[in-house]
Amino acid sequence: MHRKRLIASALTLSVAMLAALQSADAAERVKVRGTVESLDGDTLKVKSRDGKDVTVALKSGLQVGGVVQAAVSDIKPGDFVGIASQPTNSGINGAIEVVIFPASMKGTGEGDRPWDSAPNGSMTNATVANAVTSINGPTLTLTYKGGERTINIPKGTPVVTLAAATKSDLKPGAGVFITGERSGDSTVSADRVAVGLNGTMPPM
Repeated sequence: MHRKRLIASALTLSVAMLAALQSADAAERVKVRGTVESLDGDTLKVKSRDGKDVTVALKSGLQVGGVVQAAVSDIKPGDFVGIASQPTNSGINGAIEVVIFPASMKGTGEGDRPWDSAPNGSMTNATVANAVTSINGPTLTLTYKGGERTINIPKGTPVVTLAAATKSDLKPGAGVFITGERSGDSTVSADRVAVGLNGTMPPM
């Protein structure tokens, strides 16, 4: 039972950490997306998606959250999700990535806000009101306080959910998503890191 409580506690921390990474305040900070090259004490070396070498100084009280692969078929009406999307010619936003939140974290970071992973991108943390399947993949109607958004999920869109993780999971080759504060041309300080487990690349 003690082990189960520890795992549940770590997972709750992971979800809260990811919600903080997706928050409106985080949108005004530096985001690092890439793979771990090395970890030496509290110094994390990352090769970013655009090929740059980034040094991340890990702050005291570091929170690490795990990201694992899921499937579109896992999404059901009533689920709380975080979806990054961008406008399409159809007039309905197309998903870039989907995070399925555990039921216990429903409402965390709720809302719709700009997101920098694609031109004119948005991040919508909301409840799935309904889902309609079409040849282009499922189209979800998401509702949140003060509004709603309709998003299509094209085939091949990364879908993930969350898991407990620790600093020891920051291994060479692991994918990471980090929000932090720039402290130099190639240095960022951070107290939160999302890391992909079992070969999963955090798509955020």
